[in-house]
Amino acid sequence: MPLQMNKEVFITCAVTGSGGTQDRSPHVPRSPEQIADSAIAAAKAGAAIVHCHVRDPETGAPSRDTRMFREVTERIRDADTDVVLNLTAGMGGDIVFGDVENPMQLSQQGTDMAGASERVAHVADCLPEICTLDCGTMNFAEADYVMTNTPGMLVAMGRMMTELGVKPEIEAFDTGHLWYAKQLVADGILDSPALVQLCMGVPWGAPDDLNTFMAMVNNVPDDWTFSAFALGRNQMAYVAAAVLAGGNVRVGLEDNLWL
Repeated sequence: MPLQMNKEVFITCAVTGSGGTQDRSPHVPRSPEQIADSAIAAAKAGAAIVHCHVRDPETGAPSRDTRMFREVTERIRDADTDVVLNLTAGMGGDIVFGDVENPMQLSQQGTDMAGASERVAHVADCLPEICTLDCGTMNFAEADYVMTNTPGMLVAMGRMMTELGVKPEIEAFDTGHLWYAKQLVADGILDSPALVQLCMGVPWGAPDDLNTFMAMVNNVPDDWTFSAFALGRNQMAYVAAAVLAGGNVRVGLEDNLWL
């Protein structure tokens, strides 16, 4: 797609995430009330979209509990705040392999595999405007953790989201994820034009250098809407880069704990 600065930018705030950041900053919201309050505050500060995970209120560990998603959703909507709600549907595809000599002895700590219906259950219950669809499988960040999203799983989840009337936000962590997302649209699983988030600098997906970023941008179809973010120290730099490349921006404590 041509490089043209976006002059009508929307901001997504990724409120809390699912990473192990809860003990590194007192500002990471844990409870549904804290997550909803943070989302409402972000909306009042200018965010058009709030992207929400939920956590165990006691430990801060990531959760797929539909009841907590429902509480977050209801609190945001009851606040009569003009904001688009984007719920994660990325959990339930996590495998942590065992020792290299016995890899199929999966680690019980971190492995969380669920069927397509279970992964989308909270979306069906809450009916947000948007939910995420992680459009590929990749070695993810640490140890022998693999984020798994097989073609069959993505077809099933994408079809469910479309039938629910919830707009999938394609999470593209590498160029191949964009390639497969285009196939999902071509096959009629996802509606066109699509919404895509370019996820930069997540080990071991696409690095957050500008050459790789532009390769990602140039593979986004002209009529799609895209946002982009990078983790950590490059988060703010990507606010500028995304806008200059014609996209929208994402910020928030999911991606960076410090300004």
